[in-house]
Amino acid sequence: MKRSAFRTTVLYCRSLLFWLGFATFTVVFALLLFISFPLPFDRRFVVTRAWSGSTIAWLRITCNLRYDVKGLENVGAGPGIVFAKHQSTWETLTLNFWFTPQSWVVKRELQWIPIFGCGMYMMDPIALNRRAGRRAVDQLVDLGRKHLRKGRWIIIFPEGTRTAPGKRGRYRIGGALLAQRSGVAVTPVAHNAGEYWPRRRFIKEPGVIQVRIGPPIESNNKSAQQILAQAESWIETEMANITTLTVHHHGAPPTGTARGDD
Repeated sequence: MKRSAFRTTVLYCRSLLFWLGFATFTVVFALLLFISFPLPFDRRFVVTRAWSGSTIAWLRITCNLRYDVKGLENVGAGPGIVFAKHQSTWETLTLNFWFTPQSWVVKRELQWIPIFGCGMYMMDPIALNRRAGRRAVDQLVDLGRKHLRKGRWIIIFPEGTRTAPGKRGRYRIGGALLAQRSGVAVTPVAHNAGEYWPRRRFIKEPGVIQVRIGPPIESNNKSAQQILAQAESWIETEMANITTLTVHHHGAPPTGTARGDD
C-alpha cells in the first residue's frame, strides 16, 4: 500500500521541524564544547550527552520516533569496547546513554566539518586515516589502549561505514586486535535504526527502534579473528530477529514498548 500524499506531507513537516531543531542544538552545543575546552574530559562529556538527549527528545516530540532497548544488564562498569551496527545517525547520538564516558573511532575527515567537527575534536576521538591501511590499524590499537587506560569505552563500527537495513558489510579486524592486545571485553550492539532514519533521506519515519545489547565477549585467550567472528555472529543473528524490512511498505510501525531516554 502506498503512503498517502497527506501522510507524506505530515511526515515531511514533522521532519522539517526536527531538522531545524537538530541544527540549532548542534550549533549551540558545539559552541558550548568549544568554550568548555579547559575543563576536564568528563565535564565536556556532560555537554555531549546533553546534546544527544536534547536531540533524541526532540526527535520523539516531532517525529514520534522512540526506542526500546533490551540487554542493559550486559553493560558493565567499563572500560570496554563496543561493536555496534551502523545504519544511521541515530546510534551515534544514543550510544552515550549507556556507555559512558566514551571515545569514538571515526574517520578523520569528520573533524573537518564546520562547527560539528570542532565539537567532535573537543571530545578527543580516535580519528583515523582509513586510507593508511595497516598504519591505521596500528594507530587504532595504540590510541585505543591509551583511551582505555583513561577509563573510557571505545565505540567502534566494525563494518567501517553505514550499511542499509538488511545488508551486511565486511567486519574489519582493527577493533578485535585492540580487544586482544588490551585484554578487555567486547560488547556487541544491534539495532534497526536505519529503517526509521535512513541514510540520505529527509523524512524520519515514526515507530519504535529496537536496540539489543549483547553479553560481553571476553578477549582473553582468544585470537582477534575469534573475537571478531563471535561479535559478528551475535550482531547479525540479532539483526535478523529485529529487522522488519516490509514495515514501511505497509504503512505501519512495528509494535513494542518505548523506553524513551532511559
